[in-house]
Order: sequence, then structure tokens, then C-alpha cells
Amino acid sequence: MTSVHRFLRLTDPRRTDRERVVILGSGWAGYTVARELDAKKYQAVVVSPRSYFVFTPLLASTSVGTLEFRTALEPVRTRRRTNFSFFQGWADSVDFKAKKISIEEAVDDPASSLALTECRKEARKEREDEKRMETRKGKLFDLTYDKLIITVGCYSQTFGIPGVKKHALFLKDVGDARKIRSRLLACFEAAALPTTTDEQRRRLLNFAVVGAGPTGIEFSAELHDIIREDLARIYPELVPFHKITVYDVAPKVLPMFDEKLGKYAMDTFRREGIFIKTSHHVEELRPGAPGEKAKSGDHSVLTLKVKEEGEIGVGMVVWSTGLMQNPFVANALDGVKGLPKTFELLKSGSEKIDADSLHWKVKKDDRTGSIMTDSRLHIKLTTSDSESNSHAPEAILKDVYAIGDCAIIEGTSYPATAQVASQKASWLAKRLNKGDMDEAGFSFKNMGVMAYIGNWNALFQGSGGGNISGRTAFLIWRGAYLTKSVSWRNKILIPVYWMINWMFGRDISRF
Repeated sequence: MTSVHRFLRLTDPRRTDRERVVILGSGWAGYTVARELDAKKYQAVVVSPRSYFVFTPLLASTSVGTLEFRTALEPVRTRRRTNFSFFQGWADSVDFKAKKISIEEAVDDPASSLALTECRKEARKEREDEKRMETRKGKLFDLTYDKLIITVGCYSQTFGIPGVKKHALFLKDVGDARKIRSRLLACFEAAALPTTTDEQRRRLLNFAVVGAGPTGIEFSAELHDIIREDLARIYPELVPFHKITVYDVAPKVLPMFDEKLGKYAMDTFRREGIFIKTSHHVEELRPGAPGEKAKSGDHSVLTLKVKEEGEIGVGMVVWSTGLMQNPFVANALDGVKGLPKTFELLKSGSEKIDADSLHWKVKKDDRTGSIMTDSRLHIKLTTSDSESNSHAPEAILKDVYAIGDCAIIEGTSYPATAQVASQKASWLAKRLNKGDMDEAGFSFKNMGVMAYIGNWNALFQGSGGGNISGRTAFLIWRGAYLTKSVSWRNKILIPVYWMINWMFGRDISRF
């Protein structure tokens, strides 16, 4: 069968074989459910702008060279796994009534990092005109489905602070980790130049991490490790100039951990010379040194404006302060043009209603903007007047599901973590394979939380309240991530790179 015929078979709405399950996203939720769906029962099709799955817990290690980038990746396409198909593209819009999705090609999209991709801000009419033009050019195509699973994930939350989106570095994808490593080494090389003054060195080697959750804390620890273990030997004269500071608006770090573990992390950071500034508010990030305009030759020093401290010269800002919704969730899923046959009314008050005559929209969480689902992960619908009417009708789409960071089960407060996303994906795949969606709904099983805090020390908080810190927790941390790695290839590569870098030091090449 030629590639053209295979494509037509995938997109032909008249097919009569297996049910087609379209999965939007290749993250923890999307990749897991695609791998676990029964290929004899379902024709799974993954649509994602990136052709790989990222093992996100290892990104902090790859950003400083403790591990190489390939160890945090799993390709979606592989000769060992043929139970699902893949299209590299963005979900542009969805027609629930016709069970059809409009896909925009993303093969040539240079913005491979989801964290750096900006939301479209065109007016609706302009965007419709653009879509018609792209369709004529072959950049848009339609894909029909029997079941739809939305797992598009989230972007990094910048809270609209001026300059953050443009000048800060994020840690959501491998492309972000590569930029951080390159920028870190550039700061040290620039500081080593004979034309650089001591004041410029202090600014270039002043590294700010905004966000004291697990990502920010782990990156700060990894950054401290590479400076202490490798860069201090290569640039011994620059060590007195370096500084690492963690900023957060919250009064304490790692709020999801027990208070004693959080205090242990803060004490460890203080002993290692990492500064923690809680209850601090970032107001702006701009190029150039404090009190000066950006100019060529200043080696791209940045000015971080903090409400409590004023303007601070920094060489790099890594931003990890939470999540904001994907544009597909925020915009494309706002209105529902028509209801499919799989629509099910949940509540309608005391009067009979004509569901087709109402203006429906996808129900979203007021605080996070996440898609609201029921306990069986079906997306929920509500009417446009629900804000003023507490008895407004609600419904679910029985063949449309939402999992991962972009969705939340109504009435729960599960954290937006890889653990929750993968558990939801496994539960949904199991229910679809068995055809028993009427069984009890999803329930999260907390397997504990971990965080690396540097110098071969970590934190582990078990689901039953057992707390472990120090080297023992470090061994648990490494063992858990090695076990959770998807392929045997990476299960072998990860310890090999750990050993190589322990013996010979991290690779500090810029490329």
C-alpha cells in the first residue's frame, strides 16, 4: 500500500474497520494512551507538533550536561512500535457534531518548543481568511474520528510580566534545555574574556531561577552541581563572581512537600551558597544592564526588576512558575457549533429542553482554564448562560475525553504532574480496551513525590507520609527515574552517561 493510499485510508470517513481514536498530543498522557490502546480494536492516530515524547523529569539534568538530550527523548515513530499512526501538526479546530478535526501541518515549524510558542492573537475573521488560504496551499487537512482524546498539555505561565516571554528561558522541552546549556556556557566564556570588567562578570554569572517548585529547585541544584564540580576547575578565577538565586512569590519552597522536607531543602541550599528569596515579585525582564539601555558588546546582560529589591543585573533567567492553557483549549474549544449523537444530557432543571437550540461551550475550571471532565474523563459541556444560572443544563460528550495538564476532573484537585497524567492515560486505555467505561471512575493513587536538591542529595515523600532525605532519597530518585524510562535503549544509556560524567566530567561544548 502506497503512502498516498495509506493516508487516504486514515482520513476516509467511510471506513468500516476498527474505530479510529485520534489523540492530540505526544506528552505523558498522549504517548501513554497511544502505546496502551489495543491495536486490534482501535486505529490510533497521534497528532502532535513534536515527533517525540519527552521524559520531563530528566530535563534539568540534560540542561547542564549531567545527561545528554537523547536520554530524555522517545521517538513517536519507531520500527519497534507500529500500533498507532502519527501526523506532525497542530490541532486547529474541532467539529464535535461532524466528528472532524482540522489539522495544521507543523513539520516546518521552527518553534519546536511548546513553551516558546505564542498564542495566536489574530481577529477571528482574519484567522478564518488565513485558514482558507492555508487549506488551498495544503497546510491544513481534516481528520475524522470515532473517539477523540485531548492531551495537548500546557505552556509556561508568565503572568503577562513584560519581557519574560521574550528574554527568559523555560524548561518544558528538550529545545529549552539546549538553550539553557548554551546560554550558561556563553556567560562563562564572556566572563572569561580579558575585556570584561569585574562588574560585568558579576552580572553575567548572576543566575536567577523564578519559581521554587520541583522544576525550579531541581534546576538550581543541577546548576550548582555543574559549577561546583566542573566549571570551577575550568574557570577557577570566575567562581567568586557566580551567584544563584531562587525567587518565588510564595512564602516557602516546594509547597507540595512536608514542611520539614521543605526546610531541609532551604537549609541545604543555604549551606551550598544558593540564595532563596521567597515572597518576592518579579515585575519586568529586559535586555541591558541596570540603568542602561541594551547595546552591542555587553554580552546580552539582562535586567531583572524585582519589587522588593529593584533592578538586578543577571546573565540568565530560568522561568518555572506554573502553567497556562494551550491556545487550542483557550480558543478552539470555547464554542460548540453542534452536538453529536454521543451527546448525553446530565441535568436540565425541572423543564424539558431542546438541547440543539442552546448555545453550548466546553466547561472549564474558573481558576486554571482547564477542561472540566467527569470521573470517566469525558469532557463536560455547559451553556453560555451558566455564569448567571446555577441550574443551567450540563452535558458530556461520550466519545471525547481530556487528560493530562489541560484537563481536571470536576470536584478534584489533583496536581498537574506526569504521575497524574500517566495514570489517567493508563486508566482510560484499559477502560477502552475492555469496553467497560461504566465501571467506577478514575481515582488517583499517589506514589509519592521526589525532588533533587544537589550534591547527591534529594527529597522523597511517600504517599503514606514516610519522609526520606539525603543520599538515600537520592538513590530512590535516580532508581525511580531509571525504572520509569520508557525504552530499554534509554534504560541503558542513562546509567552509562551518569558513569561517564562522574568519571570524566560533564561535556561543556557549545553546539
